[in-house]
This record gives sequence, structure tokens and C-alpha cells, in this order.
Amino acid sequence: MVHKKLMAARIMLQNAPLKKSGHNKFAGYSYFELGDFIPTINQIFNEVGLCGVVSYDTEIASLTITDTDDGTNIIITSPMADANLKGCHPIQNLGAVETYTRRYLWVTAMEIVEHDALDSSAPIKEEKIIITPTQGAMDTIPEDEQNYLRELAMELIALCEKEEPKSAWVKLEAENLDSEQKVALWTLLPSKVRSALKNAKG
Repeated sequence: MVHKKLMAARIMLQNAPLKKSGHNKFAGYSYFELGDFIPTINQIFNEVGLCGVVSYDTEIASLTITDTDDGTNIIITSPMADANLKGCHPIQNLGAVETYTRRYLWVTAMEIVEHDALDSSAPIKEEKIIITPTQGAMDTIPEDEQNYLRELAMELIALCEKEEPKSAWVKLEAENLDSEQKVALWTLLPSKVRSALKNAKG
């Protein structure tokens, strides 16, 4: 019975007016954040009689979807990943891993359609190369930290677009980045966001 209910829940979610609040300015696409679909999923699950519980192990994360009437369930799993980021406390690393893993589990379970990063990328145009002092700053950063900094940059940009530069500055300070990471992050931010952060600092 759980399969039938899950299929019904997917159709209901498919017809729900969800809005993507995440935006990647660098690749030019929008994406769903947890807050965009979790409230709607909870409401749908309550209506059809399903319950979803996420759990984490050292190697595997799982989302167990249970039929609240007959107890049958479906388990969606994902391997855990590490996030050893400079300037971050262990609990911050753990929180980042769990947040992203949780999002991917729900996206998989509910067949939420996301962008295709390759298909959505704009054609590469030839541009005049301008050498800047910070050019290549990201090249010295490990790949996992690069991904983290890109996600952080998107969050800061989103906050500034919502006219919350002070919140963006507080978040940036809370990350406790080292000088190398700060320079690399700065290269990912548009000039207007950099200006907004500088003004918020004052």
C-alpha cells in the first residue's frame, strides 16, 4: 500500500505551486531548497497517510517512508560524504553534510525535477581576458572547500537580493573563514554584493 500512497503523494506534489528560492547566478539556474518543498510534502503525507523519517549513519543516510495505516515502508538511501572545511567547527561540517544529504534524499523520493547543470549552462562566449590580483584564488582551495564556498556565495547573494545585507554579513562572520578562503569567496561575489557586505560591516 505504501507504493500506491507514495505515487499519489508524488502526483499531488507535482501539481502543487512550488517556487524555487535557490538561485545559482554563476550557472544561471534556480533550484529547490528544503524550505521550498518540505512543508508541502508534510501536508500531503498527512493527507494520504505517510510519514517520512530521515536518519544518518557514518556511511549511509536514509529516508524511511512508512504507510501509517499498514506499517509497510520504502527506504531511500544515500552514501554520506565528508566536509572537512577550514575555519569551521566539526558541528558545522556535520550540519552542512546532513542538510544537503537530507535535501537529496527527498528530491529522489518525491521525484522532484531539478535543473540539468550541463544542459542549462549558457554557451561559452569568447571574452577579453582581464588579469586581476585575485584571479586563480580558487585554484589553491581543495575541491570540497570550493563547493562549500560556492554554496555560501549563493546564500550571501540571496540574502543581499532580499535586502538583508546585515544578515549576510553576520552569516559570513560566523563562518570563521581563513584569509585564503575569504579571498576565494570574494571572487565569487558580484560587485554589488561585495559593496553591500562592506557597507553592512560598517
